[in-house]
Amino acid sequence: MATDLHGAVSSPAPAGPAGTAVRVEGLTRSFGGRAVVDGLDLTLRAGEFTALLGRSGCGKSTLLRVLAGLDREIEGTVLVPKRRAVAFQGPRLMPWKKVWRNVLLGLPGKPERAVAERALAEVGLAERSGAWPKTLSGGEAQRASLARALVREPDLLLLDEPFGALDALTRIRAQRLVAELWQRRECAVLLVTHDVDEALLLADRALVMRDGAIAYETPVALDRPRSASSPGFAALRSRLLAELGVEGDATGDTEAA
Repeated sequence: MATDLHGAVSSPAPAGPAGTAVRVEGLTRSFGGRAVVDGLDLTLRAGEFTALLGRSGCGKSTLLRVLAGLDREIEGTVLVPKRRAVAFQGPRLMPWKKVWRNVLLGLPGKPERAVAERALAEVGLAERSGAWPKTLSGGEAQRASLARALVREPDLLLLDEPFGALDALTRIRAQRLVAELWQRRECAVLLVTHDVDEALLLADRALVMRDGAIAYETPVALDRPRSASSPGFAALRSRLLAELGVEGDATGDTEAA
């Protein structure tokens, strides 16, 4: 069952990889009379991993918050699955609750600890189930945040720069973990990122947002597993950097401002 963020319940989205997970038409979100998201149209297919790139202030995080149901002051049509979850750059763990209780936060009813422990095991954090959040490393805290999203069995997983605060090696491990989880779960994923390489390593499709709308999109038709040396990677990176207005060649900085 899919949900219209104006409050009405729509018909179920078609099942399977060919179906539609998200449909957005004419979405506008304004702050103080200025449209941050302006007449945006977007379709995400079921099971597809999509990366959303753009300069700071272009409206990426606002769009993600709308899709997550955290911002409803909108105009236009937004159709999303009822089962969706979001993980932010900051893990947002409650320090007074042990890790397993953090994973269960917001779930209806009274789910048992075993439910959290299964999700924690999936992200390689089973042994830290009973730990306090302050004892976790940055990578462990981010994995706990992912477990909290996965325990909801989402049809749509929204990731708002979840690796941005991690060191380089931990970030690589976290990227690989997300790729494995997506392939196992087969849910639609929308990853908001500034990092072009990250988008190309993970996504089936890359979008560039500019002036509150989707300005460019391209399929990422690279064999998995991928690396920066994969055939076609450098050409795609150069094209995305150009769309983001970043000067330089394919070996330059891969992050938009």
